[in-house]
Amino acid sequence: MTLYDPHCRRCARLAEFRDAVKTAHPHYACLPVPSFGPLDAPLLVVGLAPGLHGANASARPFTGDGAGPLLYATLTALGLAQRTPPVAASDAPSSIRADDGMRLVGCRITNAVKCLPPQNKPTPDEVRRCNAYLRAELDAASRVVLALGLVAHGAVLRALGLKQSAARFAHGARHALGEVVLYDSYHCSRYNQNTGRLSAAMLHEVFERAAREARGAQA
Repeated sequence: MTLYDPHCRRCARLAEFRDAVKTAHPHYACLPVPSFGPLDAPLLVVGLAPGLHGANASARPFTGDGAGPLLYATLTALGLAQRTPPVAASDAPSSIRADDGMRLVGCRITNAVKCLPPQNKPTPDEVRRCNAYLRAELDAASRVVLALGLVAHGAVLRALGLKQSAARFAHGARHALGEVVLYDSYHCSRYNQNTGRLSAAMLHEVFERAAREARGAQA
């Protein structure tokens, strides 16, 4: 079972793009981004891929980009994320640096594709090549999974050995897939937030349901 390979170059286009970005931004990590949170967490959140100036730079999922503040604020509100030392309730949870003291509790975050893709759009073949890492995550523990967006949803189905027709993506949908329960949410990207496709309340509601079921399954 291989969960992470910092030297992975399975996808030539992504590896070459990482190299080019590293030349332009030497202080960025520009590596496959590892998952964040305890491996045996009952809730696994699956995103799309690292952002150019976010996880690709910080080496932590959803850290340093426009999606991170909403995601980590939601996790913090539900007791799934904590800062050490604690911050005032009025302060927005930081997701700017990987050394900000943030830790996940009963939750783990990964991506369908671990490397930065050009225009934030991995190809279907790149999703397929990276799928073994997601499969290893799912093999590590039976759990509740929350997919952020259609690509993550499809990657979870592939990792479970299911056809894409096995479950249709829809925001707020719940799919019972054998030992895994899959919840769907629109991705918490800045674009979806700005266009009103996804609100903080919408994201909170899906995460609350998924977290409740994950905690119940763990009990």
